[in-house]
Amino acid sequence: MKTPVYDGSARQHSGEPSSGLGPNGGRNDCLRGPDLAGLDGEIAGLVVRSTQELRRAWRTLHHTGPPLGLSRDLIIRGLADKLQQRARGGPSRALQRRLQILAAAFEKGARSFDPGIVLKTGATLVRQWRGHTHTVLVREDGFEYQAQRYRSLTVIAEQITGAHWSGPRFFGLTKRARAF
Repeated sequence: MKTPVYDGSARQHSGEPSSGLGPNGGRNDCLRGPDLAGLDGEIAGLVVRSTQELRRAWRTLHHTGPPLGLSRDLIIRGLADKLQQRARGGPSRALQRRLQILAAAFEKGARSFDPGIVLKTGATLVRQWRGHTHTVLVREDGFEYQAQRYRSLTVIAEQITGAHWSGPRFFGLTKRARAF
């Protein structure tokens, strides 16, 4: 029998069931210092817990019960992911936004996903327009042009040209159909 990763006896003696989420009971949003060292052990300890304990831990971390029909393996993976996010940070805003776009396309019935051109944070877009060079910096949360932040390339293209343009098309980021 394995020894527990933490001492949850204080909760058990009070008559409350243990949440199974370590010494802080899943209350801290971010683990610090020596708690990072125990994270791997805490995640490994999820495998030996009963399904009922795993469901309780899910409710504590996610503030709702696990989805119906979710297998024990996926519950463990979901708990491990949430614990790692709390310890090391979650996905970037850019990734979250991309996942939302893909999910929306899936809900609309898209059969395949063409990511098109994906810009990396820190990339620079350069466009010459009427004798002037315009430079846009790709940021994690949008774009930066002339020391101002924008969520959309289209707004920047309109500012440069004074007319409505598709931002990705203006900066040459779209694929054009080839003439045969």
